[in-house]
Amino acid sequence: MANYIDKLKDLTVERSLLHRVVVAEEANARQGTQSAKTRSETRGGGRKPYKQKKTGNARQGTIRAPHYAHGGMALAVKPRDYSKKVNRKERRLALAGALSARVNAGDVTVVDKIAFAKPSTKEAIAFLTKRKVNDVRRVLVILEEHDPITYLCFRNLPNVEVRVAPNKAGQGTAFSTRDLLVAHKIVMAKGVSSKLEEVWSK
Repeated sequence: MANYIDKLKDLTVERSLLHRVVVAEEANARQGTQSAKTRSETRGGGRKPYKQKKTGNARQGTIRAPHYAHGGMALAVKPRDYSKKVNRKERRLALAGALSARVNAGDVTVVDKIAFAKPSTKEAIAFLTKRKVNDVRRVLVILEEHDPITYLCFRNLPNVEVRVAPNKAGQGTAFSTRDLLVAHKIVMAKGVSSKLEEVWSK
């Protein structure tokens, strides 16, 4: 196990922080483009469907009212920004805490290197089988740096997600707290440890 990963074993984080960060990650992933029409935005319904009195029916002013088929919505949803702000230190602490929990649970496997000579799903399956995680429902593979060939190897495996360690500038995180928590097993390259220490220790 890499040195920095060993240091994380003693780290404990409040569950409330993990929850808050995961909720923010999921909210920030929303596009917020959903839009429905109100009664004033639907086409048609400009004239009164029938006269006000002497029909025996309830009075109606338009056939585009919410209770009509093809009418506008009463409380129509409109585009909005769902994003939630989380402080950088809190986000990094949540990531470290989530990784610590997975390490203590024995769900993290560190390998010397994750690389393939050519795109091959067969080789990717053999790689996972050697680590005894080929039958796991959700596997998270963390690379030291972006590698298109490795992405292609794992792309056809529905139970595998491939992520990259954070860059030196620390701009964002290539994997999220949610990624670490929902994966049943995590396989990471040995070099990921030093990158995490470089970014998270700032």
